[in-house]
Amino acid sequence: MKQRKGEYEIDTDKRRLDLAAIHRFLSQEAYWAKSRTLEQTLTAIENSLCFGLYHGREQVGLARVVTDRATFAYIGDVYVLDGHRGRGLSKWLMQMIVEQPDMQNLRRWLLATKDAHGLYAQYGFGTLVHPERWMERTVPDAY
Repeated sequence: MKQRKGEYEIDTDKRRLDLAAIHRFLSQEAYWAKSRTLEQTLTAIENSLCFGLYHGREQVGLARVVTDRATFAYIGDVYVLDGHRGRGLSKWLMQMIVEQPDMQNLRRWLLATKDAHGLYAQYGFGTLVHPERWMERTVPDAY
């Protein structure tokens, strides 16, 4: 899937991804992925549907979706580089994700955020409807 908007483009072709730039941003700037290893970043990308955001040839953002494309999707590693923020690009990324044709009948979408609740609420995300049904297993020292 490829979509163009002005000077920007979103593409799901993994061959276009700038893996070094993605890893650099995630491991050095993203609060949720600091210290993530390159191997972990590459494995995550390999096993996800990735939405690369491009300005010309430069990759300026990313969103990853972990999904079985039948019942469930988890959105992670969403970012837009500082110099490109404030142009509605995060909203456009989210729109492309939730409108992805082969994921229209999923029962559940999840994500986690510390500071972007307002963005995600615009696309139907909210607090857990039945938090008593959910459990998590975390490994704080994984990276």
